[in-house]
Amino acid sequence: MIRHIVFFKLKDNSGANKTFVKTRILSLRDKIKGVKQIEMGVNFSEEMRAYDLALLACFDTVADLQAYATHPLHLEVLAEIEKLVEKTRVVDYEQ
Repeated sequence: MIRHIVFFKLKDNSGANKTFVKTRILSLRDKIKGVKQIEMGVNFSEEMRAYDLALLACFDTVADLQAYATHPLHLEVLAEIEKLVEKTRVVDYEQ
C-alpha cells in the first residue's frame, strides 16, 4: 500500500478556506481510478509549526499514485486551491 500525505499551510486559514480546500480535494473520491482512500483533516493544534490541513490518500501502487497526480480532475482541483495555499509538504511511503 502506498500512502501519500500532504500538509497544507493556507495564506488565510479561515474556516471558509479550510472547508473549500477540504471539499474540493474530497470531491476526487471515487472519480479517479486507483485511489483506494482519501481523507482530509483540519488541524486544531495552535503550535507555530502546525499546518492547517492534512491529506491522506492511499494507492495500491506507485503507478496509481502517479496516475492520480497527473489526472486532469486532480490538476483542476490543484489549480482551484493553489491561490489559497501558501506552502505544502509531502511524504510518500510504502507500507
